[in-house]
Amino acid sequence: MEKQNTVVLLITLVILITAATTTVKSEDESKTKLLVKYSHGKKYCDKGWECKGWSIYCCNLTITDYLQTYQFENLFSKRNSPIAHAVGFWDYHSFITAAAVFEPLGFGTTGNKTLKMMEIAAFLGHVGSKTSCGYGAADGGPLAWGLCYNHEMSPSQSYCDDYFKFTYPCTPGAEYYGRGAIPIYWNYNYGAAGEALKVNLLDHPEYIEQNATLAFQAAIWRWMTPIKKSQPSAHDAFIGNWKPSKNDTMEKRIRGFGSTMNILYGEGVCGKGDVDSMNTIISHYLHYLDLLGVGREQAGSYDVLTCAEQVPFNPNKAASS
Repeated sequence: MEKQNTVVLLITLVILITAATTTVKSEDESKTKLLVKYSHGKKYCDKGWECKGWSIYCCNLTITDYLQTYQFENLFSKRNSPIAHAVGFWDYHSFITAAAVFEPLGFGTTGNKTLKMMEIAAFLGHVGSKTSCGYGAADGGPLAWGLCYNHEMSPSQSYCDDYFKFTYPCTPGAEYYGRGAIPIYWNYNYGAAGEALKVNLLDHPEYIEQNATLAFQAAIWRWMTPIKKSQPSAHDAFIGNWKPSKNDTMEKRIRGFGSTMNILYGEGVCGKGDVDSMNTIISHYLHYLDLLGVGREQAGSYDVLTCAEQVPFNPNKAASS
């Protein structure tokens, strides 16, 4: 009997050791190996799926290093409430998958950890404010309802501008109303985004409201891309890559969150004083800084945070809309 118990014990130990070895192997395989090379005195890295390709930014922390699923859920806690209009559409995985395309370019991977987190809070602040169905007395407060929508609910027009008929002609039957995380409007914006993302959005603008990863990609592309070549992107204006010209300074355009609103929305939001449309975006940004543990005190002075007194980069036309 004692011999049988010994045999059973040995078999049990073998099974446990085998299981432990398999678990360790699986965990090791799930970790992406950091590849490093040096060229002309600079360090370049490749982190695999999240930061693919040799980039100086891939040597830094990447977004999954400081933004976890639970934090995303905290930022957009009411997006899957029964009364929301895009239940089950938006999720953390879709955002990270979309962001991975732009992390080698510096999105969320520029500067120290605080600056990285601030950029993500800034970007998502725009997203939250533009997709919110929150109101003053809403459950959880008005700032908890970001990502409630994925498209404009009652379009007033098809947003087809014939001025661009030779570059981005409107497809018969297609409607270019607002869709996405930072909503895209007009045929020329769908056309430009589609070219950059290598997706035929001019013929199929509906793809944006059918695929959350693509919707996030289009929004991040807009964040990372200047409206005009002579102007900064929202990314560059926020992280400090942009150096304002003398004319910019005269027109009160400076680096910071305020200029991201100027770039993305132009006179639709900026140069009008403390209007609600501007303050709503700022409120989301500050709220997200607090939720991420950065703190709104990092946001900077009034001039940095707002565009109330800034002259629009592109007068007479709101940049995104």
